[in-house]
Amino acid sequence: MRQIWIIAQRELRMAYDSLTAYVLTVAFLAFTGLFTWLYGSDIFLMGQASLESFFSTAFWTLFFFIPALTMKSVAEERKAGTLELILTKPVTELEFLWGKFLGCFLHVTIVLALTLPYYISVSFLGPVDHSAVWCGYLGLMLMSAAYISIGIFSSSLSSSQIVAFLVALFVGVFFHFLFGLLAQSGGALGRFLEYLSVTSHYQSVVRGVLDSRDVIFFLSLVVTGIFCAGVVMIRRKFQGK
Repeated sequence: MRQIWIIAQRELRMAYDSLTAYVLTVAFLAFTGLFTWLYGSDIFLMGQASLESFFSTAFWTLFFFIPALTMKSVAEERKAGTLELILTKPVTELEFLWGKFLGCFLHVTIVLALTLPYYISVSFLGPVDHSAVWCGYLGLMLMSAAYISIGIFSSSLSSSQIVAFLVALFVGVFFHFLFGLLAQSGGALGRFLEYLSVTSHYQSVVRGVLDSRDVIFFLSLVVTGIFCAGVVMIRRKFQGK
């Protein structure tokens, strides 16, 4: 656990040592703030104290934000030649990957924490369903965790950050809306595809219904993504790549 925390701290420090982290954070806050307060289904247009527009906007913004955040997590280490150096230390591949995951997750948590002024501002406009708001934030964090693991897996496949970004987006497209779209066919296959849809689980949590099946789904996706990344790294290690 100590090794995981050290790598997580290093990942977070490296993120904020670069301009990219600040650009992504400002872009996320600007985009979500714009559509929460001014355009589309904004709060003033809805005429009620609700963060529903924010959670709808953040749902899509994070879909693009997270692949951009995770694309260099493993790819940059391999390209710079620091991956082999790190793994010569008393650190296993899975500890390295979980450290990367925790660092990225903390980064997203910080970014989401910066949107809490939206919540505070809305609470002054009228009565707020506080449980729904906190469930909405929980839904964003669970979804983010799932996509971070997919992003890390994608980053483990190549030393190119662009390839990692595109692969993460490609895989994410299926979970984000294609499985839900294909689930409309109905039947047993439709129900299975509906279960694989991140959208259906996210919407369930955001509605304020905290079902253990939704939590298990997201956590299973996290474990699967990190496990697959570990398999890729171990395979490359034995192949000498």
